Amino acid sequence: MTDQTYRLVVVSAGVSDPSSTRLLADRAVQRTVATLEARGHRATVTVIDLRELLPELPQALSSQLLGPKFTQAVESLGAADGIIAAAPVYKAGASGLFTSFFQVLDNDLLIGKPVILAATAGTARHALVVDHEMRALFAYLRALPVPTGLFASTEDWTDKALGTRIDRAATELAILVESGFARAVRDDSWGRYQHSFGSAGGTELGIDLDSDLMRLATGGTLRDGEDPFDLSKG
Repeated sequence: MTDQTYRLVVVSAGVSDPSSTRLLADRAVQRTVATLEARGHRATVTVIDLRELLPELPQALSSQLLGPKFTQAVESLGAADGIIAAAPVYKAGASGLFTSFFQVLDNDLLIGKPVILAATAGTARHALVVDHEMRALFAYLRALPVPTGLFASTEDWTDKALGTRIDRAATELAILVESGFARAVRDDSWGRYQHSFGSAGGTELGIDLDSDLMRLATGGTLRDGEDPFDLSKG
């Protein structure tokens, strides 16, 4: 497989400016792009900065109604071939902004998608958050985290070992992206997953969401001249 263009999406929950979380994510995606290019491919990069979604988050959490920026983020993740997800660590856990965002997502959105998991903190005491908490979250979402998790505390930025781990994670992500695993899983095994209504935009149950009754049920309107009680249309 050569000369393919792959879509990479960065999800960063850093809120400071500059953000060490965003820096770690940027380094990971840059190395992934370079690795894909060395293997004869191209890559596009979309960045989802979660702090820009904060005004829309309460409504998304309480009612599952997504604002325009949230909708755009979901569409980007749905089209992604590979994801870099990075969070700051607060009080021994990934930030609430990070976990809340992924809790809002449809259950089936990330099935089979390869992901680099990354976290930053002020101390190495939080190093296990990537594997103990973030990896469990993405396992529930049925994504495919690469074997190498990335964690950077304050002292790690001057350590060459961080660059080695970034290179290793980027190589793992590039190989998984190149394999087409996520697409193959969806094409060949989609029906074997236990989908819930709404978890994949209606495709999970084969329901026509553009029918008259479904448009009304979801708050839409009928087309001009349509009679909601006209049974001749089935």
